[in-house]
Amino acid sequence: MKALVTRLDSFGDVLLAGPAIRAVAARADAVTLLCGPRGAPAARLLPGVDGILVWDAPWVGYAPPPVGRGEVDQLIDTIDADAALILTSFHQSPLPAALLLRLAGVGFIAADSDDYPGSLLDVRHRRAPHAHEAEAALDLAEAAGFPAADDGLLRVLPPPPTAGLTGPGPYVVVHPGASVPARAWSPGRCAEAVRELAAAGHRVVVTGGAGESDLTAFVAGEQALDLGGRTDAAELSGVLAGADAVVTGNTGPAHLAAAVGTPVVSLFAPVVPAERWRPYGVPYVLLGDQDAPCAGSRARECPVPGHPCLDTVTAQDVVTAVEKLRGEA
Repeated sequence: MKALVTRLDSFGDVLLAGPAIRAVAARADAVTLLCGPRGAPAARLLPGVDGILVWDAPWVGYAPPPVGRGEVDQLIDTIDADAALILTSFHQSPLPAALLLRLAGVGFIAADSDDYPGSLLDVRHRRAPHAHEAEAALDLAEAAGFPAADDGLLRVLPPPPTAGLTGPGPYVVVHPGASVPARAWSPGRCAEAVRELAAAGHRVVVTGGAGESDLTAFVAGEQALDLGGRTDAAELSGVLAGADAVVTGNTGPAHLAAAVGTPVVSLFAPVVPAERWRPYGVPYVLLGDQDAPCAGSRARECPVPGHPCLDTVTAQDVVTAVEKLRGEA
């Protein structure tokens, strides 16, 4: 049986799909992951994936492309699968993807769907109301005939050695960036945390993507090693794997840290529910006012002046959280 798993949005979302993908891989002859361009780097890290299709879906993302008949036809002609699992977040509909998979000739399709699917789905599953995204995906896989084949934790392929990047000795990672501004701790607060961590005796490594070098340089200052823009996804997994703890917001590296077994200090803006998106399967400390007025808004820009849900968190709160996690290790 050739299986297709679809997860069309971000880097972290694809990592959270990993346990469900492994469940499918345990019963399928081959698994192809259909993902978006932001999720593709994570897809390349996942065990159980035999092939990757990258498609920028016009109903997903912050700047979706226009609908193009040629791109849709090409995707339909490329898909070759007997069964498909469509993984979505709790607020997303799987039905646009299901329609394209039906047109591609996929005979068995399963998804979580509140909307009536007509003939688009063979398994219309309803997710548990408060399930974590990783658990919801596993529940759907089991309903579709792919029960969990292992412990169900997040996992990636073995990271490359990264001591040449980080240098020797223990360290704490601070990752200040986030996929949307509403989920990011302010640069000033991040820089304060780096200084306080260094003053408490921790060696600090600051990480960030290629477009975040100005941010990471500011946050690192003179107290930390700045690796902003210097790691690809696999190298970042190695840097996170070597850390005593990772300090970051609700963004992809939090889930990558969990996938390599590293504890997380999660600066979590409540624009989405922590019960669904918190670090999964590793020790963590959740910081941030989860009852702030922005809670559940899914806002990309903070709707409350001063970003109080996160900027009321202090640098000393982060130091205390890091030392708590290190003491539990």
